[in-house]
Amino acid sequence: MNKDNERFNKILKLGSELNTIHDFDILLEKILFSARGIVNADAGSIYIREGNQLAFSHAQNQTLQDKLPPGRKLPYITYKISINEKSIAGYVAYTGKILNIEDVHQICKDSPYCFNSKYDKISLYRTQSVLTVPMRTNIGEISGVLQIINAKDKKGNIIPFAKEDELFIIHFANTACMVLQRAQMTRALLIRMIQMAKLRDPKETGAHVNRVASYSVELYERWARKKNISVHEIERSRDILRMAAMLHDVGKVAISDLILKKTECFTCEEYEIMKAHTYLGARLFKDKQSEFDEVAAIVALNHHENWDGTGYPGYIDIDTGKPTKKNSSGKAVPKKGNEIPIFGRIVALADVYDALSSKRVYKEAWDEEAVLVEIRKMSGKKFDPDIVEVFFEALNEIRAIFARYTED
Repeated sequence: MNKDNERFNKILKLGSELNTIHDFDILLEKILFSARGIVNADAGSIYIREGNQLAFSHAQNQTLQDKLPPGRKLPYITYKISINEKSIAGYVAYTGKILNIEDVHQICKDSPYCFNSKYDKISLYRTQSVLTVPMRTNIGEISGVLQIINAKDKKGNIIPFAKEDELFIIHFANTACMVLQRAQMTRALLIRMIQMAKLRDPKETGAHVNRVASYSVELYERWARKKNISVHEIERSRDILRMAAMLHDVGKVAISDLILKKTECFTCEEYEIMKAHTYLGARLFKDKQSEFDEVAAIVALNHHENWDGTGYPGYIDIDTGKPTKKNSSGKAVPKKGNEIPIFGRIVALADVYDALSSKRVYKEAWDEEAVLVEIRKMSGKKFDPDIVEVFFEALNEIRAIFARYTED
């Protein structure tokens, strides 16, 4: 089998693998990583079309990644550019043409587009060869741009992208685009559910749930590696967890506005009603059609349980809200320690960190040091000590996530 056939077979196999991923952000990560592998590229980025702009949605850079300590991830910021002829990605989205540039520093002065070296200067990286292709839907509309940077030969030297690389990358980009459309529809459904919750509870913003979901995936990956969980299992679980974590508070749609929007402290009776959002949320996923439904129910039900057994709702029947295990006072026995599913323990910390770090109608954002002190204090009480440990190991990545998703 020649090299071209091998690459086509690899693309076909990657298409099947992409179809197993459901979360939009995790899919972007996989698409970019796979595209780089097809043409042996050092770096790359993906832009998603939003109206007349391109949103810089994901970036990878192996050279910069290799300079980081083990376990650290390369931070990046999101931004938007106009779809016009002035930038390389904007030009590709505007014209629908492929750009294969041998050296971006030697772009002809007569070209309508130019290379912005700002980010190279910040990162001390040198972009040279760049292959930029449009991502087209099955009806020919451009939904984004895939940009692959710095092709390398077998010795690691930077070389131009070959003419045949264009064929492989555009074929892969079109395959990936179809999968992305499906993931975008799934994301749109999740966002609609979150928007329903936001109508009831202003705290449930898109930025908040995206941050909680992203923190949760970061914490899970680190925890799972320490527990020697297989790479396959980590990949599968992180995809489902990210979507489920976005819906951790969806049960609030069933709670009265008089309680949700109250700025004063709850009465005992109001607090009991508020607690019901956990099992009411889990109830939405009772008719399990997939593993996502199961994980979403677990997260909704368990993200207010505490490691020391002082949380809620405890052992209850989600259909009735009544205890299945009672204490001496007749109330539900709370779960504690490892009785709490791992996804519930992870989202618990992610949710509290974001709530404390964010401004709300009833409070100002805490400064970071106060938040970190509180999380350390709650280790072994509210939070699983192992999750607190990986939280502090991942603090730089957590900060980057917080900066990436600004309030709506």
